[in-house]
Amino acid sequence: MPRAEFSALSLAEKNTYLQGLAEAFAAQQGREHRILDKDALSRLRRYYSRRVWADLKLADGPDNDLNRALRRLGETIRDADVVVDVRAALMQELPPQKILRNAPDDDAQFMFFVPTVYDAPIKDDVHLMDVAPFALGKTARFGVIRYELKDSLITIEGGYETGLATVFDYDIFLNMVSYLAEEVRRYRLETEKGLRPSLPAKVYRPSVAHILKFCRREDGGRQYEEVEAALRRLGMTTITVTNTAGGKRREVDTRPLIGEYRVVSKTAKGKVDEVEITIPDWVYLSVVKADKTLPLLTINPDYFLISSGLGRFVYRLARKAAGKGSATYSVAELKKRSGSHRDLRKFIYDLKDLVARTHAFPMPDYDLELVEQRGGPALTMRYRELERAPDRKPKKARDLEALPLLAAGQES
Repeated sequence: MPRAEFSALSLAEKNTYLQGLAEAFAAQQGREHRILDKDALSRLRRYYSRRVWADLKLADGPDNDLNRALRRLGETIRDADVVVDVRAALMQELPPQKILRNAPDDDAQFMFFVPTVYDAPIKDDVHLMDVAPFALGKTARFGVIRYELKDSLITIEGGYETGLATVFDYDIFLNMVSYLAEEVRRYRLETEKGLRPSLPAKVYRPSVAHILKFCRREDGGRQYEEVEAALRRLGMTTITVTNTAGGKRREVDTRPLIGEYRVVSKTAKGKVDEVEITIPDWVYLSVVKADKTLPLLTINPDYFLISSGLGRFVYRLARKAAGKGSATYSVAELKKRSGSHRDLRKFIYDLKDLVARTHAFPMPDYDLELVEQRGGPALTMRYRELERAPDRKPKKARDLEALPLLAAGQES
């Protein structure tokens, strides 16, 4: 609302307008909404009354081209200043943005099954949880991401038309790996019983509804379109690993995030209903041909609720590096491993904002803290020990593992 209109309101009307503005701002920013108190309303009203250069009384001057241009410029500056000031004030008055988005309405039914979520397998001593094999944003990013690690060079390339897979597209990859791990677990159980089961199939055929449920997303029409677009980006994104150990450079391999995919069926309304994904060899062989222990790390199902790409990257790195302990990385190293295209100053700002928000809304499993070191700021990621009630015995890991995942295509 322009300041002239705001000034003409009564005190009660101003307060009502500001309460509505705060509610809309909280919804837009993903922040918790709360009713503004008397002091907060007073501060916000003052922001609307601030005087700026644009308040020069140009109306009394001659009506010529110069003064008309100055009046238009003054109004533009005044409106822009009001927007900036009020936005900054609302950021201060409202609680910080949550780390986790709200779970879908039917999420409780899904969580009853306690699914085990796995990330990428280790291959050639390279673990993709050390870096971000995707773009951190929610929209497609074009170009190439290169990671120079101690003994390897990792290059992530996307398709010319599709761009790189995003951190949110990667949820489908996690679903695929978790499905395969569950199939291997069942295969081994049947083998131990003396049965002769077939090896898990290399083709995974889930319904889109199952993918959305596994990734803890709403089951809406737009989500179906986004799954199909995500599959296109995943299919075109490749990872090339070059081993640089001993000073010699030799290409290890180039691996896709997923193999071929195709839409198997659509609904009567034209929405994608069921898809078929070919599991790439590097994933399939690493999991199926593994010895007793699968070369996989589990991740907390709440990972899917982390709303920011940077937050998801930090969680994956903490899970790999800190485990049940702690790990510290310099901010410069974090930026390098994240593949972020933002400059270091803006990356530090984003990281500080993330850490501050975790103090109000904790990250799953890990506490984050920025510390100062000789080389500059660093991030410490520390596993959070859960306190258990003394009169309750924790479930054994194998009891949890015995609970089934939703079968591919199952919706309830």
